[in-house]
This record gives sequence, structure tokens and C-alpha cells, in this order.
Amino acid sequence: MSPAPSRLRPSPTTSTASPSPHGKLAVRVHRRRKASGGKETRETVYAVTSLDAHETKPAELFSHLRGHWIVEAQHNIRDRTLAEDASAVHAGNAPRAMATMRNLAVGALKTLGATNIANTTRAIRDLPERALLVLGITPKPGL
Repeated sequence: MSPAPSRLRPSPTTSTASPSPHGKLAVRVHRRRKASGGKETRETVYAVTSLDAHETKPAELFSHLRGHWIVEAQHNIRDRTLAEDASAVHAGNAPRAMATMRNLAVGALKTLGATNIANTTRAIRDLPERALLVLGITPKPGL
């Protein structure tokens, strides 16, 4: 699904209208998305920032929001494709270590040109020898 251009409209807010006591600027973003060959979806999202209108420009706010969406997209891959939220690993540093391993796996697949991590991981699951290629190991015939 590719994001279409979004419209961002900042407007000053008061502390009574804001869900945050430090919120100074509310932002309304209209997003449109269309999957290739699919139906267009529209969504309106809201954000609150502690910046004043004179401290930032709409382009900067949009850049910050876009950065946040990138992080959310990464979490979506880790959770839906790699079942991170269902993990039974909860003790000590193990959850952080597992998240690092998941990030490394996703990063390696993206570096190799994978555009659909779910399909790629299923292909590796179905033929585990493919994982060797991801790691740069060439399987030797007859072993």
C-alpha cells in the first residue's frame, strides 16, 4: 500500500481543548492510501505538540509525524509478521535482545531487496536453506 500525499493543518489550541496540559498546537492530518489495484482509503488523525505555531512550520511537523509513522510501520512488521507481542520472552534483557534480533532480520531482508517481509519470511520458512543466502552462506551441494 503506498501512501498518497497527506494534508496537514496545524491550529493553536488552549489547555482546556488539549488532552495534554502542555499542548500548544493541535495538528489534523488527512491521509489517503491506495493499495495497488485496490480501493483508496482515507483517514484523519490528530496530534498535539508542545511547540508554538511560531516555533515550527507545517513541513517540520509533517516530517516529525512521518518519522513517527516509520517507527509504527517497523513495529507493525515486528508484531504482525514476527509475532513480537505474543512472545513468551519477558525476563531480564532477553526481550531487548530478541527485538534486536528481529530488527537485524528485517534489516537484512530489506538490504537484500525484500519489499514484503511477510512473504519473504514465509518463503524462508517453507525452504529454510534460503536463510543461508540471507546470511551470505552459499550451500555446498551434496552436504
